[in-house]
Amino acid sequence: MEGKKIFFYKWAILVVLVIIWGSSYILMKRALGTFSPMQVGALRIAIAFIFLLPIAIFRFKKVPVKLIKLFVLVGLLGSGIPAFLFAIAQTGIDSQIAGILNSVAPLFTLLIGVLFFRYKTKWFNVLGVFIGLAGAIGLLSAGGMSTFDSNLSFGIYIIIATMLYSLNTNLIKTYLKEVDALTITSVSFVFIGIPCLVYLLAGTDIVHRLNHIPGAWTNLGYMIILAAFGTALAGVLYNYLIKISSVIFAASVTYVIPIVAVIWGSLDGEKFYIGYFLWISLIFLGIYLVNRERK
Repeated sequence: MEGKKIFFYKWAILVVLVIIWGSSYILMKRALGTFSPMQVGALRIAIAFIFLLPIAIFRFKKVPVKLIKLFVLVGLLGSGIPAFLFAIAQTGIDSQIAGILNSVAPLFTLLIGVLFFRYKTKWFNVLGVFIGLAGAIGLLSAGGMSTFDSNLSFGIYIIIATMLYSLNTNLIKTYLKEVDALTITSVSFVFIGIPCLVYLLAGTDIVHRLNHIPGAWTNLGYMIILAAFGTALAGVLYNYLIKISSVIFAASVTYVIPIVAVIWGSLDGEKFYIGYFLWISLIFLGIYLVNRERK
């Protein structure tokens, strides 16, 4: 029965994360209409930090001093740096393309896990990673490679972010096995949230923008939704998912994110192509193989 519960929990969490993270790109796109990429990244971290602070206050004392450096690293790799990279990237590429590029995470997670963390996997799991990646690349090409080619420099920001995500996933799975997901998420945000909050208030013109740009408060509302759900809540869920499943299963959430990102992008006026359905099917086949276990 315990195995069935874990099976249900991990798939339920994966679906929730897909919906939350798949919707984050359109929220960032809205926020970038008012705020600079650096402000969007800092807002995302600072607001999430405020939401998680009450939990962090009670959980901080549970963290051994020897793990503090690791918590700082988890904060930077898992949320801090990627938040800025994604915001910068979306100034040059569509929200649905951003979601599609993010789907290379399972490949990086597998490579980093095998090369540096002695991660063991089966041949069909590896095959699933590449089939899922092929589906994601196909989804990108179906939308017109010219869009990607002309904005390659912006796409690289997302590739770097996915590499950081992948390294962070392996670090948590390997070195923070005994720490619960709520503690990992809330405490790690203390180290990145305070600097972002200080930067916003002392180093940017965010107050001026809120008071003088039409629609600024509405876009701030989008950022609050993104930070509360797409960063704080999703961070807790993802860290828990890492603990109850394999690193590849946790990372495979990024294969399905493009589907939600494409849907939101289409509703927002971005082009939708019939060929998407073929590549989406490949993505689901890849996920099946990634999570298949040898009988």
